[in-house]
Amino acid sequence: MSVSLAATIRGMATRANPVFGVGAVVVPIALLLGVTLFGTVQQLTYVHVMAGVLWTGIDLFLALVLGPVLGGLGVEQRAAVFQRFTPKMTFLMPTLAFTTIFGGMILAAWMGLLPGLAAWGGLFAVVAMGPALLAIGYQFDAFADWRWLGVFGVVVGGGAASLAANLGTLGVPGAPILVALAIVGVLTFLGFGILLPGEARMYLEMISENPDADLIGTIGMRNAKLSGVQGVLQLSIVAVMVYIRWGSFGF
Repeated sequence: MSVSLAATIRGMATRANPVFGVGAVVVPIALLLGVTLFGTVQQLTYVHVMAGVLWTGIDLFLALVLGPVLGGLGVEQRAAVFQRFTPKMTFLMPTLAFTTIFGGMILAAWMGLLPGLAAWGGLFAVVAMGPALLAIGYQFDAFADWRWLGVFGVVVGGGAASLAANLGTLGVPGAPILVALAIVGVLTFLGFGILLPGEARMYLEMISENPDADLIGTIGMRNAKLSGVQGVLQLSIVAVMVYIRWGSFGF
């Protein structure tokens, strides 16, 4: 890839506003780490639910409000919106997704609903993150890039090692948790394997010598539509969580 990863991140952070970029990443991750290490079930529930509400709400807003509005604009106008909008979303949405997904897995383990968290985390890295990384490598022709190889090795190799080391603790959770994990796996592939690379491709097109407004608008509209798919899947998880709460705890 002609533009380095570090340069791409710095450039997108500048376009997004560095303060926003740092805050969008640091605040949710810091809260998740803090409540995981020192917090209670109630505090972790709050962080997990709030991140999930923001993630789902923004996805539905993109699909139901912003998407139709942009669909009525001309190509140049649509591209102009995405040039301002994309950098911020690139930092915010993956962080909210990460916080929601892993916060939910930790919370389920704390509540005794997901036996063998380390093993399940390893399995998730292999089964969900592995395909997402393969999709990224394919879209950017990066299978021979040492940076992609390094990330793939750490995530998938580390996940496989964690699964192997903790295989004896792996337990089968109830059907609702399995359904939630399956949905989360699809969300992970869509978010990290398609939407996030799409944001990066739009940025690289924006900084090229001759930006293709049509390509920027096309990718942006595709991402807006996929955000709607994600929103529906996220609402499905909410339904599963309500079922778990009502069925298991008499809520």
